[in-house]
Amino acid sequence: MRTDFGYFEEKKLGKPYDVRLLKRLYPFTGPYKTCFAVSILLVVFITLLDLSLPYITKIAIDRYIVPQITPDKLENRDSAKHKTGHKTRSLRADMSDPEIETVVNTYPDLFKTDGNSAYIPFDKLSRLNKKELAVLRKEDLSGITGITSIFLAIIIINFALNFIQVMIMEYTGQKIMHDLRMRLFTHIQGLSIAFFNRNPVGRLVTRVTNDIQNMHELFTSVIAFVFKDLFLLIGIALVLLSINLRLALVSFAVLPFVVYASIHFSVRARNAFRDLRIKIAQINTRLAETIGGIKVIQLFLHEKKNYHNFARLNHENYLAGMQQVRIFAVFMPVVELLGAVSLAVIIYYGGSEVIAQNISLGALVAFIAYMKMFFRPIRDIAEKYNIMQNAMASAERIFQILDNRESIPQPVVSPGSSPPSLDKIHEISLEDVSFGYVTDETVLKEVSLKLAAGETIAIVGRTGSGKTTLINLLTRFYDPASGRITINGIDIKNYPTSVVRSKMALVMQDPFLFSGTVRDNISQGKTNISKEMMSQVLEASNCKTLINRLPDGLDTILSESGASISSGERQLISIARAFAGDPDLIILDEATSYIDSETEQRIQKALFNLIKNRTSIIIAHRLSTARHADRIIVLHKGKIIETGSHDGLMQKKGFYFRLNQIQL
Repeated sequence: MRTDFGYFEEKKLGKPYDVRLLKRLYPFTGPYKTCFAVSILLVVFITLLDLSLPYITKIAIDRYIVPQITPDKLENRDSAKHKTGHKTRSLRADMSDPEIETVVNTYPDLFKTDGNSAYIPFDKLSRLNKKELAVLRKEDLSGITGITSIFLAIIIINFALNFIQVMIMEYTGQKIMHDLRMRLFTHIQGLSIAFFNRNPVGRLVTRVTNDIQNMHELFTSVIAFVFKDLFLLIGIALVLLSINLRLALVSFAVLPFVVYASIHFSVRARNAFRDLRIKIAQINTRLAETIGGIKVIQLFLHEKKNYHNFARLNHENYLAGMQQVRIFAVFMPVVELLGAVSLAVIIYYGGSEVIAQNISLGALVAFIAYMKMFFRPIRDIAEKYNIMQNAMASAERIFQILDNRESIPQPVVSPGSSPPSLDKIHEISLEDVSFGYVTDETVLKEVSLKLAAGETIAIVGRTGSGKTTLINLLTRFYDPASGRITINGIDIKNYPTSVVRSKMALVMQDPFLFSGTVRDNISQGKTNISKEMMSQVLEASNCKTLINRLPDGLDTILSESGASISSGERQLISIARAFAGDPDLIILDEATSYIDSETEQRIQKALFNLIKNRTSIIIAHRLSTARHADRIIVLHKGKIIETGSHDGLMQKKGFYFRLNQIQL
């Protein structure tokens, strides 16, 4: 048997197709379209509120703080000012108010009257005391109070809407991640064993954990906030154009440089994130291998070399992370610099226009506020693009697994029909079966044999002869390259794999136990095992002594892989697990090869109970195990070279006889 052991690089991905990846992610958002619609609607309202704040500031300045009034009649009275074309910035006062009339009468040389209105130039307001100024501008103060109330109300409403929008998107993002993780987990469970032979555990763990988590911000912030930023940019542009066309066009002069910088840095960012995802997967793989093989590492004093290997991977991950940091460390200041240049242009050009009184002071202040706001969504989009590149790099890796179709094909059932049922295994037949894990390297060559119900056969042979491969084909972990396997005369491919495997139980040399209770490991999710049935299972599997010795009996928690108990105890629990499934076919892969003699007797008794009245196949590494089988199959270089009982094969003095002599 040959497999792709060891560590290897993930295959390089080609040109990024973000649109294609987003299209593939779109179905996962389908169940939450309402949430997205509500979120985007809230974003529209939030954007409108954000846009209103600088405009309200402009109104406050132009209408109440520094109102500009230039009545022509008063201008024409002053011939000198009329000749120079200078416009007077004046404050209007309503003389119908007795308090205002008193102030005007007190300073007749400062005011010019026109009916019930009095006008005073702003540069002469400093001659009034604070009390008189407050009387004169009480309407402005009242207006400022009203504007401030509106301003605060908008901020409070904005906060509330932002809170609701964030909660909706967080809920939606968490649900989409949940669905995507379950889809990936389900897909991985359905892949063939060949896939797991080529992919390290750490890499797959990275896909289901880190890469799925990287999709979080894509769903929670990018989708909704890109809409917000785009709406904000468009809204600001329209408002600026409506306030002053020429100043707006001057302000937008730096935008081509911003677009160029964004495109330039985006390409480099994508490659940096790809490298980072690969390095994280490699680190997880190395860590998983270290933990899994810690005994070997410590026994062979491999700690120093393993440390250097991990240090190299960690340093490469650091370099990839720093490459990403450098890209955005340059990009973000560039955007800030362009924003500062834009503000400088506005202050210079806009300030000149204010001095020339072509625009109001409020308009200039609003322009500055809007341009600061204008570069905020540009920075946000850059950050969101950062997040999106990270998410797209993870999405590529996720879909790389989802696109993998290395699963055992299930039977195609036409409408109105159902696959053949399998109530009991009466006969298993292999007809000229050939198989190889790698092209041009055949492990089994035209193997044919039949196994009747209730029969026990032993399969013996040297290491590499194909014994385990034969079991892998019977349990349909792989399909034959040629020939076929039948159960009750029907090709095994016509049965769903779940149906076939439900009738089989495999007891391996080193059984795998899951972290959890002993009860869960025995029942393996079956909820119909009664207390009486469990007692019978423990009795038949010779497990009662073990269970009674454990601190919490069946509810004792086992560590990962059952490391907290001995190999013999793990074997007894695996036999109990086989009993609980009540299978028709028992496959024993030399279940006592790692056990001491005393424990072996207990396990042999449990195995005898297990195979009694059942069809069984024994992979025998120690030939003493094969002696009591009804039939012995001798494999050599992938072919059956001898078959018969122990005594019959010993009398032939062939290959089986020589194997016995070697072991003795």
